[in-house]
Amino acid sequence: MLRDFFSKKKRYASIPSQEAKQDVPEGLMQKCPECQKIFYRKELNRNMNVCPYCDHHHRLNAYERIEHLFDEGTFTEWDKHMISSNPLGFPDYEEKLEKDRLKSDLNEAVVTGKAQMNGLEAAVAVMDARFRMGSMGSVVGEKITNAIEQARKEGIPFIIFTASGGARMQEGVLSLMQMGKTSVALQRLHADGGLFISVMTHPTTGGVSASFASLGDYNFAEPKALIGFAGRRIIEQTIREKLPDDFQTAEFLLEHGQLDRVVHRHELRETLTTVLDLHAVGGSRL
Repeated sequence: MLRDFFSKKKRYASIPSQEAKQDVPEGLMQKCPECQKIFYRKELNRNMNVCPYCDHHHRLNAYERIEHLFDEGTFTEWDKHMISSNPLGFPDYEEKLEKDRLKSDLNEAVVTGKAQMNGLEAAVAVMDARFRMGSMGSVVGEKITNAIEQARKEGIPFIIFTASGGARMQEGVLSLMQMGKTSVALQRLHADGGLFISVMTHPTTGGVSASFASLGDYNFAEPKALIGFAGRRIIEQTIREKLPDDFQTAEFLLEHGQLDRVVHRHELRETLTTVLDLHAVGGSRL
């Protein structure tokens, strides 16, 4: 027995079969890019995609954000079937659009409609970075403009949640024109006494940050969201200076007066409800 105990025997590692690997559901676990902790995806979803360990705000897609923030069953979508064409004949653009439609189950990079938040009605636009990195093309600008005009027509506030890499290069100047079009629509809303709330999420950059995202009566942002126009490296090369480590973060912009408040995702519904209630016709309804 002792001889058997001390004898050198080869030991082999057990490698799971391909069938066994397939028994583990895809996307069951997720790793936080901030703290490197691994946790169940369901746990993250229950926490509104906020890391339970370090509070890092993971991205929410458009419908997840609507589900978390607005009253159940009150969202009515507008312009859902509006899709982009290829006005400049950009190579492979239509194929890329179709690929994003299949991947995201969206027709474009923004979802617009009307919903209620604690019984208070508002028009809403939610950008989704899964579709062409939330870039602003003709259809994105048109949908947002239509939502603003509908809010003005119905006399209700307009809320937008931005997440964008900027203007869509495949549509050239037609994309840049959306900056002016959406801004004019917001000016009309403002002239009629309408309320506009902008909530900037990670990232909000380029032409989106330089137009409607920064024109809110209230400009809010989620913690550590990247907000800016040009990239950090481009700015450093242009001005030949080293930028602060927290440059273009929501906290940096708040410190320098470009935001009204940085709001944790768990507090966003309450914050928005308070603002909507303050501006409700006929006074407070809470």
